[in-house]
Amino acid sequence: MVVILGAFIVFASVLGGFTMAGGNVASLLHLSEFIVIGGAALGAMVIMAPKSVLIGIFKQMLGTLKGAPYNRKAYQDLLLVLYELFMLGKKGGMIALEEHIQNPEGSEIISKYPDFLKNKEAVAFLCDGLRPVVDGQVKADQLSTLLNVELDKKVKEDHEPVDVLTKVSDAMPGFGIVAAVLGIVITMGAISGPIEEIGHKVGTALVGTFLGIFIAYGFLNPLATNMNFINHSAMDYLRCISASLVGYSGGMAPATAIEIARRGLGQEVRPTSQELEDLIKKAKNAS
Repeated sequence: MVVILGAFIVFASVLGGFTMAGGNVASLLHLSEFIVIGGAALGAMVIMAPKSVLIGIFKQMLGTLKGAPYNRKAYQDLLLVLYELFMLGKKGGMIALEEHIQNPEGSEIISKYPDFLKNKEAVAFLCDGLRPVVDGQVKADQLSTLLNVELDKKVKEDHEPVDVLTKVSDAMPGFGIVAAVLGIVITMGAISGPIEEIGHKVGTALVGTFLGIFIAYGFLNPLATNMNFINHSAMDYLRCISASLVGYSGGMAPATAIEIARRGLGQEVRPTSQELEDLIKKAKNAS
């Protein structure tokens, strides 16, 4: 919702200042200019990116309305899930984890944390990370490489929509100039007409330049930056899982493995060491 507030501030500042200077907002509303600029931008995106990336742009833009996907509570649940799984593996051996990673929906540990269970991507990443260790397919020192390959691929896929939207944003002032030139061409065709009509057509042409710059720097560029921040937040969540898995598979105690993960979190979402200790005690008592 912060994105909506920001968009309101942009509109209010630009249009409010224009009105205060004696301008008429209606003079900026020219459907033909919107069609030229918006249509050119949409066409450029279709040329530039495959269907999956275009869908990704739409999804990530909607995601900016929700804000960062993970808060402190989400990380607390994640660390507790990891701790309980690691403790089970320590007590019953790695084979004891097999039923939990094969059927996470039926896991009595994972199902205790419904918000985490709803995150299909994170659940799949956790289970896929544990599975080769449980099956003995990889050694502990090989797990880091395995997980990093998956993380690097996700970073690339998440950044593609941001990259395309940034390129379109950079092109918007150029599309605005195209609309302005077309407006001037129309004006030259009516150069012998009344001065008021010529002035109106010149004003319409200049609106094209205004719209291109306004949309680029007021909305598309900030949206692309916001999408990038949200992608970083999602990656931090998966990296938290990766760090704890690598530590645990390398022989660290469960508490130490999740402490490694905790220390890699940002200050805003990182539970303190004491908070984590209290949560672990509560989990033990509940068990």
